[in-house]
Amino acid sequence: MKQVVQNYKSGELALLDVPVPGCKPGGVLVRTAYSLISTGTELMKVSEAGMSMLGKARSRPDQVAKVVQSLATNGVPATYRKVMGKLDSYTPLGYSLCGVVEQVGDGIDDVKAGDLVACAGNEHALHAELNWVPKNLYTPVPDSLAPRHAAFGTVGSIALQGVRQGESRLGEVALVVGLGLIGQLVAQLLTASGVRVVGADPDPARCELAERLGAAACGDPASPAVESAVAELTDGHGVDQVYLAAGGGSNQPVELAARLCRDRGRVVDIGKCRLDLPWNAYYEKELDVRFSRSYGPGRYDPEYEIEGRDYPIGYVRWTERRNLACFLDLVARGRVDVEPLITRTADFDDAVETYQRLKDGELKAVAVLFRYPEQAAEDGPSADAPVVSVPVVPGGARSAAPVRAAKTPVRLAFVGAGNYATSMLLPHLARRDGVELSTVVTTTALSAANAQRKFGFREATTDLDAVLGDASVDAVFVVTRHSSHAELTRKALLAGKAVFVEKPLALTGEELTGVLEAVEESGNDRLQVGFNRRFAPLLQEARKRFGARTGPASLRYLVNAGRLDHGSWYLQQGTEGSRFAGEGGHFVDTASWLLGADPVSVYALAPSGNEDLQVVLGYPDGSTATVSYVTTGAAGFPKETLDLVADGKVLQLDDFVRSSVYDGRKRWVSSRLPKARDKGQSAELAAFVRAVRTGGPMPVPLGSLVATTAATLAVRAALAGGAPVTLAEAR
Repeated sequence: MKQVVQNYKSGELALLDVPVPGCKPGGVLVRTAYSLISTGTELMKVSEAGMSMLGKARSRPDQVAKVVQSLATNGVPATYRKVMGKLDSYTPLGYSLCGVVEQVGDGIDDVKAGDLVACAGNEHALHAELNWVPKNLYTPVPDSLAPRHAAFGTVGSIALQGVRQGESRLGEVALVVGLGLIGQLVAQLLTASGVRVVGADPDPARCELAERLGAAACGDPASPAVESAVAELTDGHGVDQVYLAAGGGSNQPVELAARLCRDRGRVVDIGKCRLDLPWNAYYEKELDVRFSRSYGPGRYDPEYEIEGRDYPIGYVRWTERRNLACFLDLVARGRVDVEPLITRTADFDDAVETYQRLKDGELKAVAVLFRYPEQAAEDGPSADAPVVSVPVVPGGARSAAPVRAAKTPVRLAFVGAGNYATSMLLPHLARRDGVELSTVVTTTALSAANAQRKFGFREATTDLDAVLGDASVDAVFVVTRHSSHAELTRKALLAGKAVFVEKPLALTGEELTGVLEAVEESGNDRLQVGFNRRFAPLLQEARKRFGARTGPASLRYLVNAGRLDHGSWYLQQGTEGSRFAGEGGHFVDTASWLLGADPVSVYALAPSGNEDLQVVLGYPDGSTATVSYVTTGAAGFPKETLDLVADGKVLQLDDFVRSSVYDGRKRWVSSRLPKARDKGQSAELAAFVRAVRTGGPMPVPLGSLVATTAATLAVRAALAGGAPVTLAEAR
C-alpha cells in the first residue's frame, strides 16, 4: 500500500510503498476514502523538517532537553545513534480521515466490514491507503453525511473541544483570532450555539468566508474594524470569550485578546501561538486563560486511545470519541457547513506535489482533501494469534541444531523495529560479516519500511506466519512490547527457529510455562534472552581479575532508573507489567552471573508512593545480592553502579565507564570514555550468531534464563506476601 511520509532530517516528502498494517484486537482496519490535510499543524511540521539542525533544536527545546539527559545516561555514541535514527527515519503525516471498514479485530462489535467510519489520531488516521484504528478513535458516519465531509471529523473535534473549554452561552459575543481551518470551524460552532462571532485574520479572503458562513463581522486584527465591531456588539464591554486559533511567533493575538475581552472574560488557546501574557492587562481584568487539549478527554491517555477503556459518561460527558460523533452529527444536520472550506481535492497519487505547493505558498488553502483510489488490497492482513495458556511440562534432553554449511550466511528475521532494535541491535548486526537481514515484521507498516531502508532487510511485512514458515530464516529476534514476548517466542520455537527475545521472556508464570512447553513439544531449546550486561567488556575483565572465591559474597546493585515520560508505554502496567518485571531481569542475571549460581529465594520491599524497590536475592552458598531499583534519584547520577565483596576483595562497576578490583593493597582499574560506554550488546549478538552458525550451545543456558525470569516474577509475590519467597515454590 502507499503512505505519505517525511524524513525529518532531510525534509524529504515521499509517497512510500509500505506493508499493509495488521488488524489487531480492539480495533478495525480501514481503507481510506478521503483524508484531510491540516493546513496548520501539518504544514508547521513540514516546515520544521526543512530547517537546519539548529533551527530544529530552537523549535523543539523539549526534545533538546531529552537529548541532554540521554547524553548523561547513555553516552555520546548511543545518544547519537538514537537521535539520528529518529531524525533519519520516515515519519507519518495526517490525522483526520473517513474510510470503509475492511476488517474487524477481536473485541469489536459496534461496526462491521463495509461500514463507513470517521477516524482520528496522528498514529492511526494517517495519509495512507489502509490504517488500523483502535475503538475509541473511530465512530460510524451518519447515513446522510458524505465521506468527503466526514473526513473533517478530527479537526472538527479539535474546534469543538475548544468551544467547550470556552463555556459559551446563548447570546454571548466571542472573538476568534485566526481564521484558518480550525478558526473557521470554531466560528461556525459558536454561531450554531447562538453566540455572535467577530473574526480576526489578516487574509481578506478568509474574513469574507467566515462572514459568509455566519460570523457577524471580520477584519484585519491590525485595523480598527475588529475593535469597532466588538464595541458595537457588546456596548463597549468587550467580548465574553476569545479563541486563539492562530499560529506563528507573533504575540499580537494574546495582546488583542486582553484589549478586547471583557472584565473576567475567558481566553482559550487552541492553536500554537506565542503566549507572552501582558501581566497588567490580564491581571486588571482577571482574565481566565484556558488551554484546549486537542480532540478532548482521552487524548494522550494510552488506556483510552489504545486499550479502548472508555470514561463513564456520568463523569466525562464529552470524550474524544463523543466529540467526534457530535461533530459529524452537526455536519449531517446542516448546523456546520464544511463544503465551502474545501479549497482543493487532490488525488492521493499527487500527495507530494500537493504538500510542496502548500509549503511554497503556491496553493493557498483553508482545507485540502486527498481522494483515494477505490481498489482492493492485493494481500489481506492476518490477525494476531491469541495467547494460549498451557500446563507445565517437564523438560528433557534437547537436540543440538545442525552445523551450517561453510560460508553460508546466518539469515535473521526481526519481529519489531522500535527504538531499542534500531539503535542497539540492528547497527551491530547490519555490519557483521556472515549475517543476512532477511525480513522485518511489524504491525505498523511504516516502521517496517524504515527498518528495511536503513538496515537493508530483504523484505518488510506485517505477516508473522509467513516469516515463521520461511525455511530460509535461521533465527528470529523478538523485539516487541513486553506483553507479546512469550507468545511470539513460543510460536518461533515451535516453528523450529533459534530465538533471541529481548527482556523480559515472560510477564507471568503461565507465560513462562507456555514457553517451556514449546521447548518440550518441539525439542528446540535454541533460545537467548537479551541479558546483555554479562557480556560487557569492562565487567568481563573485572570478573576475570576478581578470580575465584571460596566464601559467600555480598553484592549491591544500584539502578538509578529515573522517572518515565508521561505517556510511555512502560507505564501501562495492566498490559505490559511493572517496570521491574520488564527490565529487572537484566540486574538479576548480572548478579547471578557474577556469583556463579541461580537464586533460590527472593525478598522485596517497596516504599509507598513511588516505584522504588529493594530486592534481596539469596543464593545456595549463602551469598546475597541486593538490587536497589529507584526512580526518585538525581538525573545526573550514574544509572548503574555495582559492588561485589568477598574473600577480602572488592569489585566495583561505575556505569560501564570504569571497573575496578581491590585485592589487599593492590588495585586494578580499567576505564573508557563515557561516550564509549559498552553494555555488551555487540558481544552478546556475536555469541548468539556464532551459536546459530555452528550449532553449539546458546550463550546462556536455558536453565539460567528460566531461573532469572522466575526470580524477577517472584518479586511481585514477595511484595504481596511481605515475606521471602523460595523459587521452588514460585515456579
